[in-house]
Amino acid sequence: MKIIIAGAGEVGFHLAKLLSFESQDITLIDPDKESLSYANSHLDIRVIKGDATSINILKESRVDTADLLIGVTSSETTNITVCVLAKQLGVKRTIARISNTEFIENKDELGFIKFGIDELISPVALASSEIELLLNQSAFNDSYEFEEGALTMVGTSLSSEAQFVGKSVREAAQIFPELHFMPIAIQRSGTQYTLIPRGDTQFKEGDQVYFVTSKGGVDELYKLTGKVKEQIKNVMILGGSRIGKKTAEDLCAHKFRVKLIEKDKDKAFDLADDLPNALVINGDGRNVELLEEENIHDMDAFISVTGNSETNIMSCLMAKSKSVPKTIALVENMDYFQLSHSIGIDTLINKKLLAANTIFRFIRRGDVVAMTKLNNMNAELLEFIVKPSSEVCNNAIIDLDFPRSAIIGGVIRDGKGIIALGDFYIRPGDRIVVCCLPRSIKKIEKMFL
Repeated sequence: MKIIIAGAGEVGFHLAKLLSFESQDITLIDPDKESLSYANSHLDIRVIKGDATSINILKESRVDTADLLIGVTSSETTNITVCVLAKQLGVKRTIARISNTEFIENKDELGFIKFGIDELISPVALASSEIELLLNQSAFNDSYEFEEGALTMVGTSLSSEAQFVGKSVREAAQIFPELHFMPIAIQRSGTQYTLIPRGDTQFKEGDQVYFVTSKGGVDELYKLTGKVKEQIKNVMILGGSRIGKKTAEDLCAHKFRVKLIEKDKDKAFDLADDLPNALVINGDGRNVELLEEENIHDMDAFISVTGNSETNIMSCLMAKSKSVPKTIALVENMDYFQLSHSIGIDTLINKKLLAANTIFRFIRRGDVVAMTKLNNMNAELLEFIVKPSSEVCNNAIIDLDFPRSAIIGGVIRDGKGIIALGDFYIRPGDRIVVCCLPRSIKKIEKMFL
């Protein structure tokens, strides 16, 4: 697949890095020589120095033969302009990164597709949605919804209280036959090795396990994993960044009680005007006395989304020491992202990874309609739509030549989520959620073509 990326900033470089690992034909455009030089020396891609809104630069990148153009510069105006121009010059699909979330909320009314923009993505909106979902699934450290919750993926660390610790997947299924969930990936405690579970795979204490559940299955998982669903109402947000503001807006709209701490005085006053239902405090969130004055020990969740990853991590650790049940930190450094469970913070979120996950579904072959990478794991979760011509169509799951490094987590049929076992017959139009390791992705994609 021939892909052009406009913008060699954090999101653009991260995307180019991920895509180059998959042997995609990548061209990266940016006016900054240093950014391109680093990308050129570290990645197997083509780089072009220049303004991506230049017709000549787009022609030099052979945009007329490209399958996809992704505009991820720091300027949303540039991204929109690049996509419109590229579409006129013959690119098949375009994606624009934007910061104004109103564009996404009103995209159907505004008709961006008519302008030549196939998809809009906002890392701010993605991060805010991720935070709200994590608060709603409070005992779990990762979650993702398919088709508005018809199926939900949740990740959790197994404690000794979990009822199926010490049992194999097959034994657990026999003991709890009415369950509405499927284990799809396991990472053993203290390792970086991702395991796709089979019938004889044993659950162990300390495992980080990902499950796919249908409606009602999340409550069952709470009981069986020994987790307690905390009612989250009082939330403290550190940092009045775009993500902090958007998260506060969304949480206030859903009746959460929100306190937002912002260091900059002018910004704090502006936020107070924009967020009438939140309590905005002007102060340094790293000051423990301030946090204690604002009753941090009464908070159900603490979310740190300042522009500094180290501040976010340290403030969340401090909140944990004050017995705050749920902590979420925004981090930019991918190396930190691998450490979330070992350093004691419930969840780390990363804008680059969220944006990359959203963009990746346009790169996958077959009718991929949703896609996410599992936190800290070398595995992907993909949602395919079954075509009449697909190899999997009109077959029972047990009869499919499915690689051992992949598993069907669930099926959505007529809007209803189903945890499908071996005797389930796949029909045209079914939406199949598959978890797979990178080595089996190409084979899985072919099965759904």
